[in-house]
Amino acid sequence: MKKIIFFFLVFFLSIIFFLSKKSEFNVESKINEQEQLAEEKINNYNSNTMKNVEYFSEDQKGNKFTILANEGEIDPETPNIIFLKEVSGFIELIDSELITINSNFGKYNTNNSSAIFSENVIVKYLDNIITGEYLDFLLERNTLIFSRNIIFENPENIVKSDVVEVDISTKNTKIYMFEKNNKVIIKSKN
Repeated sequence: MKKIIFFFLVFFLSIIFFLSKKSEFNVESKINEQEQLAEEKINNYNSNTMKNVEYFSEDQKGNKFTILANEGEIDPETPNIIFLKEVSGFIELIDSELITINSNFGKYNTNNSSAIFSENVIVKYLDNIITGEYLDFLLERNTLIFSRNIIFENPENIVKSDVVEVDISTKNTKIYMFEKNNKVIIKSKN
């Protein structure tokens, strides 16, 4: 009888020992798997983010364009495209005053120096201030195209429209609505 009890006791202790080792193995295995996944994420993470970004371009005539941002991220699919946050732009034209641009976001193409500014766009030139949600600029084209909730303000007038196009070399400006039925709103300050 003692042999049977001893046998069951050894058998029972063996099972307990085996189960405890198996659970330790499973815990260690899970920890190792988690560590491997974390390490793979770190190794696969390729940060394309830059702080305090600055780009400068100049055309053949000597006109200069500088764009600054608190943060920039290179598009992995098209590395010549940089997505920007908290953006400022400066256009210095020959024989003209400085044009300043500020916005929450931007997109800059390093191949052709084109820039798109979006969200809370504010442009200042002489006594003119233009605000809106979207601005497209290409130095080679010498054109600023504003769209979405545009307010053009100078000392004499406040103008509300869908689009404002400014040829920065001639200073010619087109102000219009997308739909012909809608009218550009002009209010005199005097």
